[in-house]
Amino acid sequence: MRATVPHSLRLITLLTDFGDRDWFVASMKGVILSTYPDARIVDLTHQIVPYRIDEAAYFLKSCYREFPEGTIHVVVVDPGVGSARRAIAVKSARYFFLGPDNGVLTYIFHDEQPVEVREIDQQTFRHGSPGRTFDGRDLFAPAAARLAKHEPFESYGPVIEDYRRCSISQPRWELTALIGEIVYVDRFGNLISNLTSQHLEERRSTTTRRQSSIRIGDRIIEDLVDSYSNGLAGQPCALINSDGRLEVFLKEASAADLLHVSKGERIEVS
Repeated sequence: MRATVPHSLRLITLLTDFGDRDWFVASMKGVILSTYPDARIVDLTHQIVPYRIDEAAYFLKSCYREFPEGTIHVVVVDPGVGSARRAIAVKSARYFFLGPDNGVLTYIFHDEQPVEVREIDQQTFRHGSPGRTFDGRDLFAPAAARLAKHEPFESYGPVIEDYRRCSISQPRWELTALIGEIVYVDRFGNLISNLTSQHLEERRSTTTRRQSSIRIGDRIIEDLVDSYSNGLAGQPCALINSDGRLEVFLKEASAADLLHVSKGERIEVS
């Protein structure tokens, strides 16, 4: 793929599991600005649960499209730092992505095809360091800054086709029930599933009964409400959220805590 991605904005986003207690994020920003002072940096979040590649992947999927074309998205959730795992740079028709080749860009490979993926040449882009524990600062930050500075994408290294993808769970049918799972729990304790409004319409097309019955854990929720404010206090409810996903919530409280449910829990619509 040889699509030309505009990147005159010099906009770089950062998504990590570094938190805000230590110097890690500040060091990355320092390297970026030292390499290219005109760069603009946006923090997506640094509160990903440590080592949770799947959480970072879903977080990125949920927000990267809101940014202008040409944005450079840098993702550093990297439990394999210092090992033989590759570092990659990705170009789609609209964006650039930099991160470890550990599956954290799985949704990008799924949603942004066609993409051009290159293994980052570490001799060219790595800053010198006594150790190999901080590729966010020593590799991804300088590589992103140089990309914002119009370093040719072809110079990043050889094209690869065997980049790593993690499995993406898909809803399935069991007789007349549509089975999905919880793929993300937000800070409010809302349970976001991999079922979409389209899936629910497909289910409705198979029956004359328009109302949906939703089972999660040991609870059954009858049909959907339109908004959080229409939920009933102390009772789990469901809606289609602004990303088009079926979501279970508890009005002004945590559905995850009430139902003792976490990521991976089964959710059934019948």
